[in-house]
Amino acid sequence: MEQNEAAPVPAPRKAGLSLGGRAPALHWGALLGLSAMFVLGLEALRLPAALLIGPMVAGVAVAISGGDARMPRGAFFLAQGLIGCMIGRSVPPSILTEIAKNWPLLLAAVISVVIASNALGWALARWGGLPGATAVWGSSPGAASAMTIMSASYGADIRLVAFMQYTRVVMVVIAASLVTRIWTAPGGRTAAEVVWFPAVDWPAFAATLAIAFVGAGLGRLLRIPAGSLLVPFALSVALQGAGAVAIELPEWLLATAYAVVGWSIGLRFTRPIFLHAARSLPRIAASILALIAICGGFAAALVFFAGVDPLTAYLATSPGGADSVAIIAASSHVDAPFVMALQTARLVVVIITGPPIARFISRRTTSTPQD
Repeated sequence: MEQNEAAPVPAPRKAGLSLGGRAPALHWGALLGLSAMFVLGLEALRLPAALLIGPMVAGVAVAISGGDARMPRGAFFLAQGLIGCMIGRSVPPSILTEIAKNWPLLLAAVISVVIASNALGWALARWGGLPGATAVWGSSPGAASAMTIMSASYGADIRLVAFMQYTRVVMVVIAASLVTRIWTAPGGRTAAEVVWFPAVDWPAFAATLAIAFVGAGLGRLLRIPAGSLLVPFALSVALQGAGAVAIELPEWLLATAYAVVGWSIGLRFTRPIFLHAARSLPRIAASILALIAICGGFAAALVFFAGVDPLTAYLATSPGGADSVAIIAASSHVDAPFVMALQTARLVVVIITGPPIARFISRRTTSTPQD
């Protein structure tokens, strides 16, 4: 039947939420409202990555519902710089002493976990229907935010990498929390309450903003892959280690940076890529469970051969991000310096080895991205 051009027949309304055709202000309102709802829900479950996962899920919901909210690229790069400073802040000079004291043990544990994660990434690329670079970066056991941000500079699909990384974060946090709760005697320490608006050291705060802004800009100017994250990270570690700067990042600013990164990733989703991610979930979940089990085996080896206490060994080898593990370790009686030394060493190794391994696996697999 021919349609009348003067009075076009309206398209049938699709079931479910649809933001297509509405004012951008309404899209942003929906994005902010959903973000707050998801963050509060995830915080109630005590998930350490709630501040990033909540906005990312909200962004996905708005994007696949036809929303037109867009995140400025400059805000995304500055948020990367702030997160780079945050990761750099978690690498105090004392960790270098801990690494030097236990370097053979730490090196063996780090290499074992990295090999296992890359083997699972290769399996996902070979038989799981995922592109090689995406499978490797999505399986990498580093800080989830760092791995997600870096992946886009090395040919991976940042949306699928984020889906894989934060699915792993959720599963690992649940597993580590259960193990910690079972292993820790009643009356153990509780994690410190977050102070959202603390007193600010303004000179240190200004220096931190300068590191994030200049470092992110320098990384972009020099076209360093993932430079907006890595240059501020390197500057933070170097300046903090030299005693020149104390990294000052109030919780409200970190929450904003996490939200910007979460929205930037979530709003890139489309219905086809979301459906592809959902179809891949069983294989991704199976690979994550396998990695958790393998890391549990490495923890048992640390207990048996090196005399490390079981909970310390488990948290040190856990394939979650260092930030998540640090929060869990804060509420239990473990050797925190050893845990953080192994987690930090693994992050550095993954950052160095990730790009060449991703290229190697990509060349030897035939999976192609689906968009």
